[in-house]
Amino acid sequence: MAALLPRTALSPALPLKARLTPLAFQLRARAPSHRTIISSAASPATEPEPQSLHTPQPARQKPLSPAQQAFLDKALRVNQAGELAATRIYTAQAPPLNKAYPHLRPLMKHMYDQEAGHFAYFNEVLAKHRIRPTLLYPMWQAASTILGWSTAVMGREAAMACTEAVETEIGEHYNGQVRELLLWMAQMEERGEVVGEELRRLVERIKVIRDEELEHLDHAVANDAKEAKPYELLTGVIRTGCRGAIWVSEKV
Repeated sequence: MAALLPRTALSPALPLKARLTPLAFQLRARAPSHRTIISSAASPATEPEPQSLHTPQPARQKPLSPAQQAFLDKALRVNQAGELAATRIYTAQAPPLNKAYPHLRPLMKHMYDQEAGHFAYFNEVLAKHRIRPTLLYPMWQAASTILGWSTAVMGREAAMACTEAVETEIGEHYNGQVRELLLWMAQMEERGEVVGEELRRLVERIKVIRDEELEHLDHAVANDAKEAKPYELLTGVIRTGCRGAIWVSEKV
């Protein structure tokens, strides 16, 4: 019975090479291939040339750590709240002061315009990075409006003492931020990391804003801020209130 069966049925299937005739196998082997074979014997002219092989590449920019991000969130939230308060103070001070002291109108407008620019900048930064404003935003609006109006009604000296006190605290606040951010940048450079352009621009902008705030302080002193009665009590209360507002805005 076995002798009647075809021979191929008794043996396992052979590989393609074994089943092809010698001529058919040679023709198949000579068929063009769609694959590119890279041989160790290939000409050097065919080797890839990545740019990084000969050109030093800059270090990678590392993201901020969670602690650094938390610091920036708090700092920028306070900055926005402080600039909100400044615009409300000058808005409330302007009508009484401009009426009683018309020569102060250009100065009041100049300081307000700068504060409005600061406020707009920090609004933009908070929106871009999705940082929430302080939850006490309405309270700071009301408190700063009352402070501005009441000191203006007390007279030019009291209004300028208010500006001196507020700008003293804000200037110190911005100085602390600039020192901290510059320290970060120095540490990044020591580790061979790239300092992001956005961080550089932030530091430069905060330095400009700080200098403008200190300019307001100088204007206030030049306009008899220290002649306010009672100067020590008035500026002391305002500065304490500013420090409290900064502390609360960092957390709420």
